[in-house]
Order: sequence, then C-alpha cells, then structure tokens
Amino acid sequence: MIENGGDSSLKETIKILRVAIYLRLSAEDRNKTSANDDSESIKNQRNLLMGEVSKHENWVIAAEYCDEDLSGAGTYRPEFERLIEDCKNGKIDIVLCKSQSRFSRDMEVIEKYLHNKFIEWNVRFLSFTDNADTFNVGNKKSRQINGLVNEWYLEDLSNNIRSAFTVKMKNGEFISPFASYGYIVNPKNNNELIIDEDVKEIVKEIFELYLEGYGYGTIAKKLNERNIPCPSFYKHLKGYKLNIISDRNIEDIKWSHNAIKTILLNEVYIGNLIQGKRTTISYKNKRIVKKPKNCWIRIENAHKPIIDMNTWKLVQNKINNNLRACKKTGKIHIFSGKVYCSLCGRYLKKNSTKKHEYLVCTSTRNGYDNCINKLSIRFDFLENIIIEELNKMFSKYYNLEKLKSSNANILKSNYQDKINSLMKEKNALIKKKLDKEKYLKTLYKDRVEGIITAREFMILQNEYLKFDDKYDVLIDDINKKIDLFKTNSNETTDSLKIFKEYKQIDKLNKVIVDEFINRIEIGSLNKTINERNITIKWNFE
Repeated sequence: MIENGGDSSLKETIKILRVAIYLRLSAEDRNKTSANDDSESIKNQRNLLMGEVSKHENWVIAAEYCDEDLSGAGTYRPEFERLIEDCKNGKIDIVLCKSQSRFSRDMEVIEKYLHNKFIEWNVRFLSFTDNADTFNVGNKKSRQINGLVNEWYLEDLSNNIRSAFTVKMKNGEFISPFASYGYIVNPKNNNELIIDEDVKEIVKEIFELYLEGYGYGTIAKKLNERNIPCPSFYKHLKGYKLNIISDRNIEDIKWSHNAIKTILLNEVYIGNLIQGKRTTISYKNKRIVKKPKNCWIRIENAHKPIIDMNTWKLVQNKINNNLRACKKTGKIHIFSGKVYCSLCGRYLKKNSTKKHEYLVCTSTRNGYDNCINKLSIRFDFLENIIIEELNKMFSKYYNLEKLKSSNANILKSNYQDKINSLMKEKNALIKKKLDKEKYLKTLYKDRVEGIITAREFMILQNEYLKFDDKYDVLIDDINKKIDLFKTNSNETTDSLKIFKEYKQIDKLNKVIVDEFINRIEIGSLNKTINERNITIKWNFE
C-alpha cells in the first residue's frame, strides 16, 4: 500500500497490484540463433505487455513466465504450471497475456481457471489483443466463444497434421524421427531410409545365426560377448537423444532376447515400411494406443533391403512354428518343428543316449498315452532318408527348371504388365487426392482470413472429406489387386528357382531343411518287415 502526499484529510490509499506476464510460443522459431536465445515473437510479446503495465501506476510486475515451443493445448507446460501455483498461493493479482489463446487454447482449461479458480483466488485475467477481462461480467460469453474458436483451431490443425502424415505414409515416406537399427534417415531426404553400412552386416548375421538354429537369447549372448553395441546404445553413440525408460545406465544396456526377436520380425529389412501402428487418443489426450493391424500402412519396396526375401520367409516360417533352442547347446536341431506323428498328429521330440540321438512321439507327455506309435526313430536314419529324397528331387527338377524357365518368364511378364497398369491408375488417384488437399488448405486459409464463414467452411470441408474417403477406398482396392498379382507372379517361379542353388548334397543343415521341407510325418513301425511309412511334404508342392 502507498499513500499520496499533501493534506492528511486528502490522503488516498492506492493498492499495488502484482502483475504476472505470461508469454508463449508454440511454433518453431527460426529467428533464434541458439536454443538459449529468446525468439523475436517472445520479445515482441514481452515489449507489448511491459508497455501495458507501464500505463498503470499501481501495477508492478511480480514475475514473468515464458513457455517456448510448447502447445497451448491441455499438455504440460512448466512455466504455466508455475504461474498457476503462484496464483493459487496468493502471489499474483493480475495475469496478463497478449491474447487468451497464449494462455490456453483448451476450452476446459479456460473454464477451469478463468471462470472458476481465478475467481476463487481473486485473480484477474487480462489479454491485450482480444480484450478478455474476467472482472467484466459481460465479457464472459466473448471469452467462451474465443475459447471454442481456439479449440476448433486446435482440432482442425490436429486433423490436418494427421491427414498430412497419413498421405506421407501412404506415399511410402518415412515420418519417424528415428530409423530402425541397420538404417539411417537420408541426410538429403528426411522421408527416406538408407542402409547404415556400419551395422548392416550385424543385421545379416542375426538372421543367419537364427537360421543356423541359434535361439534369441544365444544370439544376444554372442553379440554381447563381442561387445557389439545394442540398438539403443548404438544410437546413443551416434548422438541421438533417446527417451529410454530403464533402471540401468545407457552404457549398461545390452542385446536381449526381445531386441533380437524385434529385428527378426521387422519387415523394414526386406525394404517394406510399416507405419501408423500407434496413435494418440486425441489432440488433447496424448496417451498412445495401438491401432489394429488392418489400419497399419504398409508400403513394399520403399527402400533398399538388407535381407533377401528367401531368407526372410525361412525365418518367419521358423518363428511361426514357435521353435525352442536346446538349453545345452543354444541351438535348434535341424528337424525341429518339422517332424510329426502320422497317427496322432503330435510332434516328435529329440532325445539322446550315449550312443545315439533319436526322435520319439510326445503322446506320452502331459498324461496322453493313446498313440500306438511309441517306438522311436534314429535321428541319423531319418537324416539319411531326407538327404536321399532331396537329391532325387534335385536331379528331377534341375533340368525341368531349364525347360520351364521360358514359360515362367512369359507368365511373369504378363503379371508385370497388369501391375504397371494398376500403378498408373493408383498414381493418378494419388495426384487427385493431393490436389484436393491443396484445395482444403486454401479453404482453411479463407476461413482464417474471414473470406468465408465457419458454416460455409464446414459444408465445403464435408464435401472434401467425402471425396477423400472415396479416393482412399479406390487406392486400397488397387493395392490389394497389385499384391495379388505380385503373389501369383512369385509363386509361378518360386517352385523352380528354389532348386537353382543345389545340385547334390551330402549333409543336411537347418537352412536346407527349412527351405525345402514343410512337414515330415512318421508312421508306426511294422515289426514284420521292419519298415515304417515316412511322408515328406515339400514347400514347393
């Protein structure tokens, strides 16, 4: 409190009002020379508000609160939270902003503080450009309308950004800030992945070791023993700022079972981009939720692959069979997941004695004992049978491949022509869709500048969205047709190409077994003739 000088009878008491000025900038500011500098916009806001304070002799600035590069939606803002706490604790009489939207664009926040808590705490809110004043009762509807308009702006902005990202993903553009291990973002094009030459061989080795029969944990152990940095630590070494939730220091994080499995399941390594797996609930609720698989955006051949398609298929087949490595060796035996009893359908488990290894039906496990196929089969006996049958197939198909290759090429050429035609149709639709998006941006600009009313904008926007949905349906339909023709084209030649690598083998390994054999069925032993039926189901049949 201060008093005017002069006659004591004329003394007046003037109340000093403590003013908090709140500044916020949400967009990235290009005028800043460094992260520690104030932007030009913040400087302008500060000068404007300081000038307003200077006009009132009983106003004093109690504190300044400044949030840069942060949204005005209902998200956490450190300085905003400090301002609210100071208001609650009776340290502030007036909160002064350039505009109501600088304080918040969230209608819930406006109602909570401007029309409830600030009144309870006897805090007055004032904004310079839109004349918001909580001490003016007749001003309330205007503030609420501003709050709604600001919230609509946020919602429209969020929808436009989501639409833009969706278009980018459907066009095969990479939009994530970080690339998967084995790739980096092209420094010349932020929407393109290129192979990271420093670690691509590690990715290949992981796939090769898995095909050789090593389990996830064993592969991780091998990499850790060689002190090869795991994906998160590797990114850290490259200078990326990661938000890693872990009780350990980043330097102590190693390769793990899950890290290996994640790499083996990631289609990025065959050149495919799968994006849009997750989303936030809304522009106001940032909790991340998983999207159903049919909503993922999958683009094939978006970048150069590290892993060839044949290796990929073998690995996925092996994973789908849920094979487990032996605890002693860390490896999966060559027939794991392939050998089944032809009588009961259960798989055959590998056991061993000091002299031999053998396979036996698991019908006696877990209380089951209703299968008569109880006699084991020697592992080396089955191995010799498979080698013999494979060599017969190689001999048969090696020459047949040469005879049929010309016909296969003709069929493949026909499929390619159809694919090319569909691609032209798809590109034309994408162009039309992009033209419509430019039109929507023009509409939005017209609305902001007041050329058209909000109602006119909503009508025109709804018309646009109808066309947008129609284009998406047509493009999805074309993508399905292209996938079908690609599948047919590959299947035409796969059964012949699979034999090109082999003419004769003397020893089996897991790679060969997985490449050629889908299933082996073992019948019961006929003791009279000492034989049993063994059926081999090939991958190419």
